[in-house]
Amino acid sequence: MQSRPIHRTRFTKAGFEKLQLEYEELKNERPAVVADVQKAREMGDLKENGYYQASKAKLRSIDSQLMRIAFQLKTAQIVEEKATGSIGIGSTVLFSINGNDKTFQFVGDLEANPSEGKLSFLSPIGRAVEGKKVGDVVEVKTPSGSFIYKIKKVS
Repeated sequence: MQSRPIHRTRFTKAGFEKLQLEYEELKNERPAVVADVQKAREMGDLKENGYYQASKAKLRSIDSQLMRIAFQLKTAQIVEEKATGSIGIGSTVLFSINGNDKTFQFVGDLEANPSEGKLSFLSPIGRAVEGKKVGDVVEVKTPSGSFIYKIKKVS
């Protein structure tokens, strides 16, 4: 039987540290929620005990998040940010998009937040511009249409 290679999730150093912090906060929150479940269990009649149901739901949520984050930390690949002049993780890029200037920062696979101007290379824009340099012009096809991106500055 041949094992499949583990898919690595790319992170910036800051994104990885933020994920570690989130994991620690959840681990620290868990004992209090376990105590709430115990306290609610002692009240009897678990079927009609809303406090017990809510406490159990919160505990399941925390455990689920801990498992997800533990897997992400285990499979993480921290990508060093390099000043190469081409677009990579950690790059902040000024684009001219159909005549309008827009700045995006390229981050790890799970750190993306388009409303904050943070994109990953899993996005249509990221896939189209990865490795490109200042002066390059790229056509990007997105769900909302096709756009021309001219790379004005990479830092």
